[in-house]
Parts: sequence; structure tokens; C-alpha cells
Amino acid sequence: MDSIDNHPPGPPRPTWRHRLIKALPTLVVALLVGIIAMLGGKIRSEGEIIDEKKRSELHQERAITNVVTLEVLPRLLQEKLTLPGHVNPWISLTVVAEVKGKIVDKAIAEGDRVKKGDLLAVIDRRDYVNAYESAKAAHELAVVTETRLRRLFNERVATQAQLDDIVANVRTSKAAMDNAALALERCTIRAPMNGVVDRVHVESGQFMDVGNPVAQILDIDRVKVEVGIPESDVDAVRRLERFTVIVEALGGKRFEGTRHYLQKTSDDFARLYNLEIAVSNPDAEILPDMFTRVVVVKREVPDGLAVPLYSLIQRNGTDALFLFKDGAARLQPVTTGIQDGWHVQITSGIAAGDQVVVVGQRSIEEGDPLQVTRTVHAMEELIP
Repeated sequence: MDSIDNHPPGPPRPTWRHRLIKALPTLVVALLVGIIAMLGGKIRSEGEIIDEKKRSELHQERAITNVVTLEVLPRLLQEKLTLPGHVNPWISLTVVAEVKGKIVDKAIAEGDRVKKGDLLAVIDRRDYVNAYESAKAAHELAVVTETRLRRLFNERVATQAQLDDIVANVRTSKAAMDNAALALERCTIRAPMNGVVDRVHVESGQFMDVGNPVAQILDIDRVKVEVGIPESDVDAVRRLERFTVIVEALGGKRFEGTRHYLQKTSDDFARLYNLEIAVSNPDAEILPDMFTRVVVVKREVPDGLAVPLYSLIQRNGTDALFLFKDGAARLQPVTTGIQDGWHVQITSGIAAGDQVVVVGQRSIEEGDPLQVTRTVHAMEELIP
């Protein structure tokens, strides 16, 4: 008996069209991904072109950087310290009355120049003349008495005690006469030194007591400029002999002074050691109590190389300069030394004749081509 297949018939196999329709969404997605990838690549390519163009333009901009250079030449460099000071007269002397009495003659006025021994004022002398004459008479009598007693003593009529008494009387009367003469002399008040009368404290008819001021006389043919020296600079200053003194009240005029005295003790509050500087003042230009600036040159370098302080740049914590060499910028590390105003000494890294970029150095890099528009030998040449 023939076998009979009891399984139902299967579904028909899909045709290629059916398969294409079924795969169509996947193909569309793949096509879109491809298009996006192509557009992204094109965008990146255009971005790279733009970036390259920017870099090219930036390179082109740096290539035409204009700079000013300084030709470095040896010069005198000074490490300076400028300190405030004030002027004192060389000598300030107040003349006082040494005896009592009324002023009968005032012979001076403020501003007068006097020499030692010139008359300043006179105190009424009459009482002192009388006192002197009395003391003189007493002394002359004592001398006569001594002469007579010595003769009597030699004749053994007078005693030794009598002679001793009269000898003592002669000495006492002589001292009294000398004191009276001195008091009479002091009635005439004279200048004790050469100078200028700065103050007059008396008028004719004024009664004076011992110690009352008559006049103040100043010696300002030379003056003392006093300046406080910080403790850290004392060692350098004590080796110096000459200083420059600037008086602002005289239009910044400069005077040369010499060291007179450096005090051995300091001001308790500021820890400053007072330095007195002697300055010649024959025309009396400098007046007492004027303020000054004292320039202290602590150190000198006769043939130093220096650049403006602002031309230095920092690279990795090291001082450096841009030099102009072979048409391009060359970054040169340097070592600095003393500072002279707004110049700084370069102790290593450059040589005389090098051209240092002093204008435009902040906008260049190593190797950039440079256009030097001007070369100066001193930065003062750039000041209008």
C-alpha cells in the first residue's frame, strides 16, 4: 500500500523583488550614513583648509613684524641709592648776655654778615666802670701796703703774720679787679665767629639778664647735609667719600659733598645711621632746613653692558632677551647684575655690538623674521 504524505504544503519561497522591498529601509539608512560620512569628510577637509589658511596668514603676519633694536655698547654703570636729607648750618651759635644791664646800643640787624670780633650790642657800662675803679683802687692800696710791710719786716718791725695777711690781700684784690674788668669788658657784646646774623633778640633800652639771648649767628659758608642710612647700606657707605646732593628748592641743582661723620649709633625707631655730608656753600645758595636728595653710588662698573629693564622677558623662570641676528629673532638667556635706574646690567649672554629688540619683543617668537625699522644706541633717543 502506497505511503501517503499527511504534512500540509509550506509557504511559497520569496522572490527577489520581495527581498528587495524588505531590504529597502536598510539600504536607505546605509546610503544616508554614507552621505553623512562624505559630507563630514568634506567639512573636515574645508576646516583643515581654513585652519591652514589661518596659520599661513598668522605666519605671514609674524613675518612682517616691525621692531626697534638697541645696539649694546659698553658704558659706565652705577648702582645708586637715593635718600632724603635736610640741610643744617655748619655752626649755629646763639650769643647770650653774660652780665646784667640795659641795652644802650644795638649794632646789628638780621641778615648782616659779621666777622669775629665785630660789635653786636652794648650794655650800659656805668655801674661796671665804677665797680672796676673801686676794685682797682683797693688793689693798688694793697700793693702799696705790701711794699711798706716788706720794708718793715726786713727791719724786724713788722711780723710775718702781718706780711702774710697783706700778701693775701694783694692777691684777693687783684682777683676782684680782674673780675670787675672782665664784667666791664662783657658789657660790649661781640661776634664770636664769622657768619650771618639770622636772628636779633634785643632792642635798645631792653634790660638783659645773664643768659638772655642777644643774636643767633650762622656759619653757612659750608653746610652739613644730614641723611639717614639704612643698616643694610652702612657697610657700603662707610667706604665712600663723595656724594651728590640734589636740592629741589633750587631747581634740582646738584652739589658735590664729602663725608664728614657717620654716627656710630642709630635712630631707635627707624634703625637709621645719621650721615653728615659737608657741602661748600660760598654763595649761600643752600639754606638751613632745605630738603635734599642724596645720591649714594654704592658700586660702579666702568665698562658694563646694559639694556632697558622692560626689554627682559621670562622664559621658564629664566631672564632672556630677543636678539636680531641674520634677519630673525633669536631668544638668548642672560644673567643680570646691578641696576642703574631703569637699565639693568647683563653679565653674560650678550656681547658688545649685539642688537637687542627693545620695541616689539612681546609679540615675537624664536625664529620669526623681523623688520628693523630703527636701531638706537641709547634709549633716550626714543624719547620725543
